[in-house]
Amino acid sequence: MFTPSELTLCGFAASNYYNKVKLALLEKGAAFTEEQCFPSGDEERLRLTPMGKVPFLRVAGGGLSESQAIVEYLEETCPEPPLYPKGVLARAKCRELIQMIELYLEWPARRLYLQAYFGGTVSEETKAEVQRALARAAKALPRLTGFDAFAFGDGFTYADCAAAMHLPLARNAAKTVLGQDPLAEVPGLQAYLRRMAERPCVQRVNEDRKAGLEAFAAYRAAKAQAAAAATGRG
Repeated sequence: MFTPSELTLCGFAASNYYNKVKLALLEKGAAFTEEQCFPSGDEERLRLTPMGKVPFLRVAGGGLSESQAIVEYLEETCPEPPLYPKGVLARAKCRELIQMIELYLEWPARRLYLQAYFGGTVSEETKAEVQRALARAAKALPRLTGFDAFAFGDGFTYADCAAAMHLPLARNAAKTVLGQDPLAEVPGLQAYLRRMAERPCVQRVNEDRKAGLEAFAAYRAAKAQAAAAATGRG
């Protein structure tokens, strides 16, 4: 089992990828600390996360970035309780579902976040592209999961960490910007997300996320002010 001095999750609580990792840590019962930070190109940061992105994990050997790489590391170094199903194929199918959620649902929906959450606007062309992408993914998703008790199989897995953190955000962005929920007809999804919202670890992450939104808003405002000053508009 990790100790707080050995494992530090770095990033910010408004990030769904940060929260995917945080939820995995909580469900694992791993001891960890949190360090609030935002994307940076500082050389010291780049030694820990090569693209300057968050989240990243401080570990005894240095840093580890990319949320899926982090949870794979957690599974190997903190194997109990397991957050992958038994069986080679089942584990691969679980990873397939995570990829489906992140690449074909969250990433297209992310193009709407500027307007949905940050007061900006996206073009009509972007809206149309995202709508097509989400509609296609919504048809594919039920081929991988029925969202019965959990996202995959009969126990909580990393697929639930991804689904519980990404799908509500993506759905809300689509409803806000496109005026429709592309996942509304996915069998079992509505009830599944209600069940996930009742899990203590999910509740903790969501409460921390709400608190973290204020810090993230302040960061964005300061960044915009600095950019305006640099171009002589401040």
